[in-house]
Amino acid sequence: MGRLDGKVALVTGAASGIGAATARLFAHEGARVMLADIQDALGQIVADQITAEGGTARYVHCDVAVAEDVAGMVGATVTAFGRLDVLVNNAGLGRGGFVTELAEEDWDRVLDVDLRSVYLGCKYAIPEMRKTGGGAIVNTASVAGLRGSARLTAYSAAKAGVINLTRSIAAEAGQYGIRVNCVCPGIIRTPIWRTVIDLPAEAQDAVWQRMAARVLLGRVGLPEDVARAILFLASDDAAYITGAALVVDGGLTAADPPRAEA
Repeated sequence: MGRLDGKVALVTGAASGIGAATARLFAHEGARVMLADIQDALGQIVADQITAEGGTARYVHCDVAVAEDVAGMVGATVTAFGRLDVLVNNAGLGRGGFVTELAEEDWDRVLDVDLRSVYLGCKYAIPEMRKTGGGAIVNTASVAGLRGSARLTAYSAAKAGVINLTRSIAAEAGQYGIRVNCVCPGIIRTPIWRTVIDLPAEAQDAVWQRMAARVLLGRVGLPEDVARAILFLASDDAAYITGAALVVDGGLTAADPPRAEA
């Protein structure tokens, strides 16, 4: 018996990275899954793979910063599966650069995709969850939202907003049996990090190795590491958890690794 048997889940940013890993894991655990993204070809491929493996999945195009798209995404989920039990607001965007170099349009787009999208997702999903007596929302924040990050000013600001937005909506939604939590991933090997690193592919391996050296567990994370944490928060195993920010970073923010002995 799967941990999400009988549940309907909606995952944004599901064409790759953490979103794709989460959609696959949810389907494996018995959920019927709606995948949403703007990368239509990739999103449909993931949905088709889930179906081929015996799961139930569909794909819908959605720009999560556009209210009409988000409302349509939620509506498409309910039309396809009859209800909505779990929402994962995962879509994200990173733009590197010092604040003095960051274009205003890039600032606006990061805040729209990383923060406004969470507000919109909750706004349109909560009424559907109330109809069935409850649900679970998991938002993807970041350890960048727990502390300042040079060259990630917009991203850090947005993710800090996601953490407190999560807490605030948890305070509002608890009376309806709806739990709202977020995960704070650390260094996870996903397409968004490749964008932030902004180096040729052959030069990125050295960067990944340097980043892994900062992590207590000695490696960067994989999308599946975060997906398992999201599954926990979405499942009944977390029935008494709401308003939480679960850090999934291999110990990155806990302490510095011990220095090698001379």
